[in-house]
Amino acid sequence: MGYENRRRRMAVRLKDIAQREDLLSGGHRACAGCACATTMRQIVLAASDYHLVCGLSTGCMEVVTTIYPYTAWRCSYIHSAFENVAATISGVETAYRALKDRGKIKEDYKFIAMGGDGGSYDIGLQSLSGAMERGHDMVYICYDNEAYMNTGIQRSSATPLGAATSTSPAGKVIPGKQGHRKDLTQIMIAHGIPYVAQATPHNYRDLMTKVKKAVEMKGPAYIGVLASCHRGWRIKPEESIEILRVAVDTCFWPLFEVENGAYKVNYKPKEKLPVVEWLKAQGRFAHLFREENKPIIEEFQREVDRKWEELLAKAE
Repeated sequence: MGYENRRRRMAVRLKDIAQREDLLSGGHRACAGCACATTMRQIVLAASDYHLVCGLSTGCMEVVTTIYPYTAWRCSYIHSAFENVAATISGVETAYRALKDRGKIKEDYKFIAMGGDGGSYDIGLQSLSGAMERGHDMVYICYDNEAYMNTGIQRSSATPLGAATSTSPAGKVIPGKQGHRKDLTQIMIAHGIPYVAQATPHNYRDLMTKVKKAVEMKGPAYIGVLASCHRGWRIKPEESIEILRVAVDTCFWPLFEVENGAYKVNYKPKEKLPVVEWLKAQGRFAHLFREENKPIIEEFQREVDRKWEELLAKAE
């Protein structure tokens, strides 16, 4: 299929989305303004054309959408332990292929595993890596709110440099988290899988197009989605989406994809904002603006600039 035909097929149109059934119902128990809940809704809306099997590891979204005896999911759904949603869905996908080969299943199914940064960057990394390496026909999506928000805002390896959390508190001893966040997207790229991307729900067309592309791609795919938590980031609920736009415009969280090894930057800011615009909007970084912590902001900016230039070079 030619590029233009494929691009049109993948296009996400608002009037089409509005006519689809929500596979994640309203009435769940997510916080008002939760960007992770918005992310979940956009993901399943993008994939609602298919028979869908979703797996979700223990975490914020599992807790708020499946408190017994209720569920907000209107598709086949499996709750896995914190560490093994990728293994669970890879097993389901394997069973599906075996049953389809024997003619016991006629319909085409798609498989999506989802977890937060705690269940993806840390506790579930071994499971995720194994599923990607084995080549299962599945999509893994990490909703990344940069800490263990569900259990008290503890730092994860996705927590940025200098962020104050309950286990990396900003005080006299340490000025927040020491060290930069892990780059899970690059780890997934290193697996040599067919499709890897970064997105945020503030740009729903970009996110949903990437989900459609990943679902239709043969083989494993990974999408990392930055999704704010207003409780952990210490912002107002109504700022949850806008703060993600700033994350992209500062190039802290670039929107890009890697398809069969080829890099493509999906959005380049007309004016790249200094990262301080993202930091100053969040209470978890307020301590960085004390005089003695200014070098941390400078180090943060250098790392953002380095990774952005590195990405642009790979895309060229």
